[in-house]
Amino acid sequence: MDPLSLKKLNALRRERRAAILLTELAGGRDRVIREGDTVAGALGEAVDRAFRSGRSGAVEIDGGNFFLNVHLPPPRLVVIGAVHISQALAPMARLAGFDLTIIDPRTAFASPERFPGVALHAEWPDAVLQRTPLDAYTALAALTHDPKIDDPAILAGLDAECFYIGALGSRKTHAKRVERLMAAGASPEALARIEAPIGLNIGASTPAEIAVAVLGSVIAALRSRGLAVRTGAGKEQAA
Repeated sequence: MDPLSLKKLNALRRERRAAILLTELAGGRDRVIREGDTVAGALGEAVDRAFRSGRSGAVEIDGGNFFLNVHLPPPRLVVIGAVHISQALAPMARLAGFDLTIIDPRTAFASPERFPGVALHAEWPDAVLQRTPLDAYTALAALTHDPKIDDPAILAGLDAECFYIGALGSRKTHAKRVERLMAAGASPEALARIEAPIGLNIGASTPAEIAVAVLGSVIAALRSRGLAVRTGAGKEQAA
């Protein structure tokens, strides 16, 4: 590997940014492609697929052979609200390979007894997210129903361009949420990224079922980055 390529890769890892080390197998030349860089033609399509899947591998394009070594930051899931849905979501998220953090200032909810082995913060989201900022490889799920807790975290998620932002509540609840967030400075385009009601439209009703729906939406968003795809919850949740 070219030492300059290694230096670039290490810098991108520290910044939690995705990159591919593209190596021309015939000559051994390599270069680093950051997610979002423009790569034309069939090679660009292969690069986009590799970023979405996270899988490294060899490709043959226009008579040339290349190896795409994919380096993705570990995906994070930040959950606002130590609620029943979060209790069901925590083990599922771990199994799916997400680094999970739960934030809730309400100490009666955010207790180690209810969330054993989970990175749990019984603090206001503002304080936690200042220490550990959100980024493009983080999903945010706001589950408290309390605007004082959820809204600042959602605004932080929009600013950080999290790959997924979802919020619990009915369409009526979300309409009021949108009004508040617009008053706080969020643009209509940014607000359109919020999935509310949260989760895939599978008719979920119990906390465990809603957790499955939420995780499904998060995975779909992770694997469709850069594509104009929205999961659309299409269901009502309690106001």
